Amino acid sequence: MRVKRYKNNKPILKLENFFSGKILAWGLFEDPCGIVRKRFTCEINGNWDEKSNTLNIIENFIYDDGVNEKRNWNLVKTGNNSYEGTTDNVIGKAIGHTSGNTFHWKYTFELPLFGRKTRVNFDDWMYLQDNDVIINKAKMKKFGIKLGTVVLFYRKH
Repeated sequence: MRVKRYKNNKPILKLENFFSGKILAWGLFEDPCGIVRKRFTCEINGNWDEKSNTLNIIENFIYDDGVNEKRNWNLVKTGNNSYEGTTDNVIGKAIGHTSGNTFHWKYTFELPLFGRKTRVNFDDWMYLQDNDVIINKAKMKKFGIKLGTVVLFYRKH
């Protein structure tokens, strides 16, 4: 599926607008059978630097098992609707595009699984529902085999 199919959907998603400021998120990870394995909340603070065309997003996750995780994303706007993102666990760059109310990006991410670091591929879709809410669904695969799905709900604070 191509992100351009959503070009007429409103409201228009501008990542640098939505992710500037404070955002709260709630989510879960479900395995390939649909069983929820983890739930989490996340506090996000974002800052758009117009001079460098860079969106810095700091995420603080709290998982239902008590584990805390912090992630710092840097998204560089490389064109009107294109972005490249980096963070500590991304291998190379995350590449994404917006169209209408939708953002789609793909990346390889290093996750701790079964006591060791494992590289998995994310196919990540975000849909702006209104000016304050994004619904995010990301499929996670390794060697083309589905490992699970992450579902998140973002709300501007």
